[in-house]
Amino acid sequence: MHLLVALEDSEPGWAALEFACAEHADDDITVLHAIDPTNSSYGEVAHLGPTELLEHRREDAAELLADAEARAADEGRSIETAVAVGQPADAIVDYAAENAIDLIVVGSHGRSGFSRVLLGSVAERVARQAPVPVTIVR
Repeated sequence: MHLLVALEDSEPGWAALEFACAEHADDDITVLHAIDPTNSSYGEVAHLGPTELLEHRREDAAELLADAEARAADEGRSIETAVAVGQPADAIVDYAAENAIDLIVVGSHGRSGFSRVLLGSVAERVARQAPVPVTIVR
């Protein structure tokens, strides 16, 4: 079986990786981080420009995925990593469809409170749109 773990730097995101490593010890794992180019702090795009902002996000993603590789190694696992650019739920679903993924593992949420209500849940959208089963980890 080939698992896709959607990772963002949050407690539920790391819990998803830990779950995949512990519960799917014999399966292949790819960890995907989706860069949302529309999610930026006030003035970031104006200050840096869209190209440089995306490059900064790619550097942050590389650090996050290196941390994921280290955490998986601590569990005696090796993982593949990937980065996608786009709205996170769409990027996760598209990656799964294009890469023969059998199961998606995603954290329950990366946001909390009011912003989660306004923006909707990535996990919920993935679960509704995914072409494969989805495990949501809290």
